[in-house]
Amino acid sequence: MKRVKKIRLAFLFRDVIISLCFVVTSVFSQNNPQAQNSFINLDVQQTIDAWDIKNPSIEFHSSFKPYISSTLQNFSDTSLGFLHYPIKNFFLSKTFNEGPNKINQLNLQALPIIDLQAGYDALASKFVTETFGGAHVKFNINNNFTFAATAIGGRVSYPGFIDTTIQTTELIPGLGRAFKNKDGSYSFSNLTGYISYSPNKTFNFQLGKDKHFIGDGYRSLLLSDFSNNNPYFGINANIWRIQYNVWYSWLRDFSRYDGSQKSMQNKYGTFHYLSFNALKNLNISFFENVIWQGTDTNRVRTFDVNYLNPIVFYRPQEYSVGSPDNSMMGLNASFKVFKSLKIYAQAVADEFFFKELRKRNGWWANKQGWQFGAKYINAFRVKGLTLQVEYNQVRPYTYTHGSVQQNYSNYGQALAHPFGANFKEYLAFVSYRANRWMLSFKGVSAVIGMDAFGSNLGQNIFVSYVTRPFEYGHKTTQGNKLKFMQSDIKFTYYAIPQMNLRFELGYIQRSVKDELNYELQSPYIYFGVKTSIHNFYRDF
Repeated sequence: MKRVKKIRLAFLFRDVIISLCFVVTSVFSQNNPQAQNSFINLDVQQTIDAWDIKNPSIEFHSSFKPYISSTLQNFSDTSLGFLHYPIKNFFLSKTFNEGPNKINQLNLQALPIIDLQAGYDALASKFVTETFGGAHVKFNINNNFTFAATAIGGRVSYPGFIDTTIQTTELIPGLGRAFKNKDGSYSFSNLTGYISYSPNKTFNFQLGKDKHFIGDGYRSLLLSDFSNNNPYFGINANIWRIQYNVWYSWLRDFSRYDGSQKSMQNKYGTFHYLSFNALKNLNISFFENVIWQGTDTNRVRTFDVNYLNPIVFYRPQEYSVGSPDNSMMGLNASFKVFKSLKIYAQAVADEFFFKELRKRNGWWANKQGWQFGAKYINAFRVKGLTLQVEYNQVRPYTYTHGSVQQNYSNYGQALAHPFGANFKEYLAFVSYRANRWMLSFKGVSAVIGMDAFGSNLGQNIFVSYVTRPFEYGHKTTQGNKLKFMQSDIKFTYYAIPQMNLRFELGYIQRSVKDELNYELQSPYIYFGVKTSIHNFYRDF
């Protein structure tokens, strides 16, 4: 009977996909919704970056993602010169009640999601597969109200360099809890969505469960999409050359996770991001947040109303309420020149004192990080050729806290850089795209200062900083230096660019080596058929 039920479910899933693809009429509507979010997706981001660098303006703010559709009204995909997944996506959409006055205009959109990948892990001499799918559905009313939901789930197995992490944490990076099957694979399910309302072109209000990303680079030292989704309420305001975002998040702490639902603890965060386009090609942005723990064995605590104020700076606010909560500040800047080059940078300050900075004596609480990068489109006047380089450095103990429950993480994963802290990283990207195909290369080289001989030397953000072995003399990459290198070369063919349906063939070469004579080489080759719209990181 179970076998019959599985067969029936398989046929039902097939029929749903066929219905989405063929029964729903693919109508490319003329509506311009104001309230929908674009996906946080590297392909989409590359397209938006190319447009933004070629057509800089004072209205568009590139560093806060996901973008709201009202900020992309001037986007022109014809300026890019190759087929791609369109930003104003109306694939499988249908508009109802569209009259001469467009009153009560309703628009329904659907996108089937598939992610089928098979690979060979040469180190373990075994084949691994990723087989999951789902759907993305979006419903717009009168262009200013949007409801969207994305549901995915399936069964996956990974090469050893990812599988080791999952076995330790029982979490799939970015996707949530991993439920292990008898064959060594993992089952998972993941749901995101939001309700978005824009009463005008100035304000947008959102309630949802999703991710955010801050920055112009591949990594972010302020806030990335590496961890799992989280519930949030957000406000976006666009006035003159300023975009201001404030959102309140409900996060989850896994520091005491034992596999049960009860072992997960609540934590909360409030985030502010002020972006200012000083010139059409110069942006300067300011970031701040506070993270605080919820109920634990010592006290009962929920969302702190002191942090509801959408404008105040949190350091003064913290001191005013005598709070020991974890706050952080940061800057993001970008500069576009020659309509082909973007230079960007970030700085994060988790904690510091100028007196100790001037002494340059390696005080443990000078917790900062820096990012510098550049992206060059149509490099050397070759249409479709994109080059990018990036450098990231984070000092020891950054993102940590005395209470592990208040560190800068969510769902057992870092909210910023996946390496945590105490590292230096170099990245290089090369991609060439023409019409339906793209050839790309990504190289990552890093030195990470791992804990040695049982001492907390500041790399693991899930260890309290009160266990540090000394006060002064801390240096970036201190400890057991792990040399990490990974290269990924990939060929992509976009079979249906409008729905991001693509074929991928790639090869990953990964190497780790430390000072204790540990060395590991991990070759991995893979082939996939995908329409997936999320970022899945494998380079950490």
